[in-house]
Amino acid sequence: MTQTEQRMFLIQKLLDEVPQYHNLLIPQDTVGQKKMLRSLMNVRPALPAGDDFLTVQDAYLQEETARKGVTDIADLTPVEPGIYLWQGDITTLKCGAVVNAANSGMTGCYVPCHGCIDNAIHTFAGVQLRLACAELMEKQGHEEPTGQAKLTPAFNLPCDYVLHTVGPIIYGRVMQSDRKLLVSCYRSCLELAQRNKIESVAFCCISTGEFHFPNDEAAKIALDTVRQYKRETEVIFNVFKDVDYEIYRELFG
Repeated sequence: MTQTEQRMFLIQKLLDEVPQYHNLLIPQDTVGQKKMLRSLMNVRPALPAGDDFLTVQDAYLQEETARKGVTDIADLTPVEPGIYLWQGDITTLKCGAVVNAANSGMTGCYVPCHGCIDNAIHTFAGVQLRLACAELMEKQGHEEPTGQAKLTPAFNLPCDYVLHTVGPIIYGRVMQSDRKLLVSCYRSCLELAQRNKIESVAFCCISTGEFHFPNDEAAKIALDTVRQYKRETEVIFNVFKDVDYEIYRELFG
């Protein structure tokens, strides 16, 4: 199958799962089809998928990522021993694990084509990731507390694992309790990586953006925590926005 044929196959399979979707028209253009596929994946509940769907989905997503271009940690230059700064799309990073800024439900973002990292990671990992997260949460029996972390396979991402952590949400002034919870996010991820012998971890800017933690203060907490933590794990600070890249550059001097 070509990418177009794979995309059409996946869209049709997802439409067939929901009776009220049966009359929806599939766009003729590539951009519209990609948006529809992502939207359908984003709203799909945590359910198993058939082998035929997964085979096509996995091939499609891996090709999409390859076309975007994969960056290997081995090709990066550290800014200080064991620590890297890299600006780019975290779903294209080949390393031990990437960190997902999750919500307390831990099964991903259900808003179609939302711009958050949670949505991107679940989209390009594939539908298996939501199911894996849901199984962890069912076993746990309650929402994920802020500051802790969970580990899942990465499925179709070029990394090996995803570390999911829930950062503090800021509603007004940043409190000391918020700072401690953000420190806990970084420490929990590093501890989980070390227990599972994961050699490298790429951190996103946890709690910034949708969770409103000030970018500069969040970056300082992140860097201080990583520097203080006794570890063998290499750390990549992954930033997407220019403002975060400049903040980290200044912190590194």
